[in-house]
Amino acid sequence: MRNISAIYFKELKSFFNSPMAYIFLVIFSLINGYFFTQTFFLINQSDLRSLFNIIPLVFLFFIPAVTMGLIAWEKNSGTIEIMATLPVKDSEFVLGKYFSGLTLILVGIGFTLVHFITLASVGTNIDYGAVLCGYFGIMLLGAFYSSIGLFASSVTENQVVAFIIAISVVIVFYLLDKILIFTPAALTGILQYISVEYHLSNISRGVVDSRNIIYFLSMIWMFLSLTIRVVEIRKWR
Repeated sequence: MRNISAIYFKELKSFFNSPMAYIFLVIFSLINGYFFTQTFFLINQSDLRSLFNIIPLVFLFFIPAVTMGLIAWEKNSGTIEIMATLPVKDSEFVLGKYFSGLTLILVGIGFTLVHFITLASVGTNIDYGAVLCGYFGIMLLGAFYSSIGLFASSVTENQVVAFIIAISVVIVFYLLDKILIFTPAALTGILQYISVEYHLSNISRGVVDSRNIIYFLSMIWMFLSLTIRVVEIRKWR
């Protein structure tokens, strides 16, 4: 646990000691704020549904950009070889990196609370349960996409390549439920379950089913496990 904390705080410090974190957070907030305010006063509803529809789209590019350098930079600079000489397990290295990237994403989500404050100020009959479920779903989505981004960062030393790989994978998961009409009936149920939008939409509607939570946790576990395996390969080269 101590090693995970050390890597976590080191990476988090590097984020906020450079303009990168601030640029990402400002752009993330501006994009969400712009599209949210464009529809908030038009639909005349006291909910954040439009915000929860926007954030997954922004995540498609925001999260790969945040995670692309977490391990790729270490490989490119050669510092990952130094890590091999330290008493740090590969799982601790990966988890420290993962939690640091996830923290930055959660901070970005936290900035959207200003829209909730706006809703609470001008809205009536607010369904706070639906709002909480919406934020819960968005955080699970951020954690899932972060694991994909970290995996993409582990398979290459080029940050741009890692960015492209991460975007490609998250877009596949995002679009799966939108191509069901083109797939054979025998595969529809499987592809629907794999689709991230299917599970996210259930949670966003206030339906917190254990199957949806198990889906997100299992996918996060799978990509983090794959990342650990990729990092371990360097020992055998």
